Amino acid sequence: MTAENPVSVRQEGDIAWVTIDSPPVNATSTPVRAGLARAIDQAQRARYAVLQCAGKTFVAGGDMTEFDRPAEQPLLPDVVQAIEDSKTPFLALMHGTVLGGGFEIAMACAWRIATPDARFGLPEVNVGLVPGAGGSQRLPRLIGMAAAIDLACSGKMLGAAELLALGGLDEVAKGDLQSAARAFLAAQPERPMAVSQRKTPVSDPDFWENAASRLAARAKGQKAPLHNLEALKWAQLPFREGQPKERELHLALRQSSESRALRHVFFAERAVARPAAIGNTTARDISHVAIVGGGLMGAGIAGACLAAGLRVTVLETSEEAAQAGRERVVNIIDGALSRGKIDEAGHGAQLAQLNVTTDYDAAAGADLAVEAVFEDLGVKREVFAKLAAVLGKDAILATNTSYLDPEKIFEGVENPDRCLGLHFFSPAHVMRLLEIVRTPATSPQTLATGFALARKLRKIGVLAGICDGFIGNRMLSAYRRQADYLLADGALPHEVDAAMRAFGMPMGPYELQDLTGLQIAWANRKRQAGTRPGSERYVTIADQLCEMGRLGQRAGRGWYRYEKANRKPVRDPEIEALVKGYSAEQGIERRAFSDDEIQARLVAVLVNEGARIVEEGIAAGPDDVDIVQVHGYGFPRWRGGPMHYGESVGLAEIARSMRQVADQSPGSWQISRLLDRQD
Repeated sequence: MTAENPVSVRQEGDIAWVTIDSPPVNATSTPVRAGLARAIDQAQRARYAVLQCAGKTFVAGGDMTEFDRPAEQPLLPDVVQAIEDSKTPFLALMHGTVLGGGFEIAMACAWRIATPDARFGLPEVNVGLVPGAGGSQRLPRLIGMAAAIDLACSGKMLGAAELLALGGLDEVAKGDLQSAARAFLAAQPERPMAVSQRKTPVSDPDFWENAASRLAARAKGQKAPLHNLEALKWAQLPFREGQPKERELHLALRQSSESRALRHVFFAERAVARPAAIGNTTARDISHVAIVGGGLMGAGIAGACLAAGLRVTVLETSEEAAQAGRERVVNIIDGALSRGKIDEAGHGAQLAQLNVTTDYDAAAGADLAVEAVFEDLGVKREVFAKLAAVLGKDAILATNTSYLDPEKIFEGVENPDRCLGLHFFSPAHVMRLLEIVRTPATSPQTLATGFALARKLRKIGVLAGICDGFIGNRMLSAYRRQADYLLADGALPHEVDAAMRAFGMPMGPYELQDLTGLQIAWANRKRQAGTRPGSERYVTIADQLCEMGRLGQRAGRGWYRYEKANRKPVRDPEIEALVKGYSAEQGIERRAFSDDEIQARLVAVLVNEGARIVEEGIAAGPDDVDIVQVHGYGFPRWRGGPMHYGESVGLAEIARSMRQVADQSPGSWQISRLLDRQD
């Protein structure tokens, strides 16, 4: 087989073995579709045809690099229909992931056999699309409408056992797939009715209304889940009517801003994870990680490392702290067991790899040490002095600082080329973002090892240079500062939060501050006081809250009040009076801000700060900024990140909003070159 002809046909008795071999994931590219069309014709000489794939997976989706071009012949719907209409019935033999176009192909086959670990899905919703080759029309006919909605509208995947129970598979192979296929066909199975010709029960109106309400609540403004629900409704029509409607919608959505944004994120995630700075350097192997600090962050890092199969030593300052730290890590492991992420054997294996102690000597031999202690330069330096005394001279040293300069933290450390920042996001065992901070001395191999570790932990590493807050927290500081300016000039916390939720954020800036706690940002503002430009407007409302002990959810009050029974924020007249009183003290005439104004100004600040970060070389490019914002700060994935969003709506429009921001608070903002040159 070749790249131009990635599909082969081999006759064995009365079976035609059709094999797709198009690395890495056998996507339904134009050559694959053309090869399948030829293979279907060749298979007509056989009694049965078996469709299988070489490599690690069955067909794992479409080739998204083709989505910005006009569709090329042969079209996937035609190939899929030809498989279903073939005089020679097809058996799909599946392993790995069977996704999108791959699942559509499998549903067109007469029979389906899979390995126990195979996984199935229609993830088009994740890139703003609906299936385009009959997936939304065949799936309800195969497994029922409720299960089809659960799959197609969420992008989730089903395991082989689940799909078998729903009637979507004929067999889960206990051994070799080819042997299973031969045994299955030797029994001369009766060809079943084609999936496209099966009936879909007409559901009552309440069914669709309830489904739409649930999806809209989860979608937070994204349209694709509801588009998929609409396409699934068409499965109640005859297939010859529903399938063309699905295809038409699929092609139209390829050009939508939502799909373009989601595809941008898909490709950006892959691009930023392999930065040019590491070149072809080979990463070092990491098997033992020492973590200093067993608080919430340290425990989360430990949980992530244990889940990746690494040995973990957590170092604490006292036996009491060590016991508390161990309990936090064990709770994470227990949580993974209760949610079915690991089994009892995996649970035991992770516990066996964990050691929590006060003895730094226990870290001897660790390949990597990460400090996760309080944001204090002296404390962090002391930690690395202790680590240097017990670790090998080539062990990698990483700081988890959120704001401090890693170069200063590592001053005096021998072999500084092994030092870097690994900025995890809380909770570290859940959040996928990992900012990998390079110092001037960090070697390419150390960087490569940081990115290899990110992949091992199933995280997305993004390279960052040194500045206050790196990429993400620097942008967060600007975002919060502008939100505070809006408060001082006329908005209230709940209005700002509601506007940003309407934009697609999971929560607004004040809800987020209450969730994470106000004390860390307060400490950071106090640290910055000596270097803050004199011309910069400084709003003290948040400081007043902290002085009042209103530190967020854990304190029961912050920007909002919190009832003990739940964590739902409740508007607090005391805070609203405080905000209005501050404006009066400053002689500010308050005015109303619309949702559109709030969104435009806060997003403009993010785009502007992101552009400055790129211009200063802190981020390698706008993709890095977008991925940090999407994975670390809740910027709507379906909007593509702030830099992509700015391009899509027009940088001139963003620049106008940024000039309004600058006029609102003279001397407080530096406009990026990107926006300054817009008309």
